[in-house]
Amino acid sequence: MKKLLHVGCGADRINRTTLGFNDGSWQEVRLDINELNQPDVIGSMTDMSAVDSESVDAIFSSHNIEHLYMHEVPIALAEFKRVLKPDGFCVITCPDIQTVCELVAQDKLMEAAYQSPAGPITPLDILYGHTSSIRDGNTYMAHRCGFTQSSLSTVLKQSGFGSVAAMRGPQSFDLWGIASKRRRIEDEMRLLAKDHFPGQ
Repeated sequence: MKKLLHVGCGADRINRTTLGFNDGSWQEVRLDINELNQPDVIGSMTDMSAVDSESVDAIFSSHNIEHLYMHEVPIALAEFKRVLKPDGFCVITCPDIQTVCELVAQDKLMEAAYQSPAGPITPLDILYGHTSSIRDGNTYMAHRCGFTQSSLSTVLKQSGFGSVAAMRGPQSFDLWGIASKRRRIEDEMRLLAKDHFPGQ
C-alpha cells in the first residue's frame, strides 16, 4: 500500500482527509505534536526526524502551517520534501486570510463566519486561533501566520517543489494547495487536484 503521512492529525483519521486518500490504497501514519491525540509518531512539522527520508508517498496537512511563525514555514516544508519519495506530493489546507479580512473590513470580527462541530467560528478565531480552545489551555491552537492563495503558492514554489497548484475552498474560508516533489505536467496536476481538492 502507498503510505500517507497525516501531519498534525489531531484527533482525525484518514477518513477526514480527501477522497483520493480514501480509495483503500493508502496506509495512514499519524504524526502530531500533542501526545494526547495518540499519534503513531510524536513530532512537530519543523522536526520530523522520527520519519525516514523518502519514506512516504504523500502528506496531508490540514490547518497546521498557520500555527508556525512565518520564518518556520520553509523549515517545515523542507521537512515535508525530505520525507517524501521522489514521486511524492503533499496536500495542504489552511485558512484563507484574504476572505477573512473581507469580513474584518466589514466590521464582523466577532460575528460567526460559519458553524463548525466546535460551534460558531468567527474571523477572530480564523486569524488568531480557536479562542475557546486556547482559553482552555490548548495553546497549540494559536495561529502565528497566514496565507492568501497567491502567497501559499509562492511559499510552496520557493521551497523547491517541482509543481504547485492552489485554490480557494468552496466553503469555510480555507485554501487548498498541492505541491509535488517532482515536476509534473499540467494534466498530472489536474488529476491530483480532482482526487484531493474539494468540490472538484
